[in-house]
Amino acid sequence: MTTDKAVTAPEALLVAEDLRKAYGPTPALDGAHFAIRAGEVVAVMGPSGSGKSTLLHCLAGIVPPDSGSIRYQGRELATISDKERSRLRRTEFGFVFQFGQLVPELTCLENVALPLRLAGTDRKTAEAEARKWMARLEVDGIGKQRPGEVSGGQGQRIAVARSLVTTPRVIFADEPTGALDSLNGERVMELFTEAARATGAAVVLVTHEARVAAYSDREVVVRDGRSRLEYAA
Repeated sequence: MTTDKAVTAPEALLVAEDLRKAYGPTPALDGAHFAIRAGEVVAVMGPSGSGKSTLLHCLAGIVPPDSGSIRYQGRELATISDKERSRLRRTEFGFVFQFGQLVPELTCLENVALPLRLAGTDRKTAEAEARKWMARLEVDGIGKQRPGEVSGGQGQRIAVARSLVTTPRVIFADEPTGALDSLNGERVMELFTEAARATGAAVVLVTHEARVAAYSDREVVVRDGRSRLEYAA
């Protein structure tokens, strides 16, 4: 068993080294390493409280680590401005959360188009692109409905379509099937990974479920804030 340095920095799209993060006296990360190539799906696994979600939040630039290095396309995230990090999260990073976090006041179509609208794309163009992704995720028939009017599986497919609509380089998925039954979860993962691989996006997939991790190329196990490469593709 080796650290995730098995993916070397020149090959990797996103690299983290020796990350440390504490919340008060409690360490969440204690020297974690991580790396992912373009087009790769990596499952981050570990028990509850192991630090896997904190690792994802640090990698995505949402939470700054107390120390350590995170480089995206060779650029150190700590050295870029808050405005630039926000731009990365809008255009080059995509996000899928356990409960979707869709905007309840918007229709499903408007939710998928939202990242493009926030980036300045006109409504007609944004919604045309959103429809393409909704069709790919097999939810093109619910565009006029609001999130509260669709099933959990449909809502999560809308969340996946939203994460892909900007054609991001990296997608961060935190327990994306955790709120779904096994059948819906399997279908969401099939569609999600198929679509992500087709675009060449890297996927950082946080999960505690072996059946979800099975869709990845390799696993990184986080225990007590430290990461270990479990196996490589």
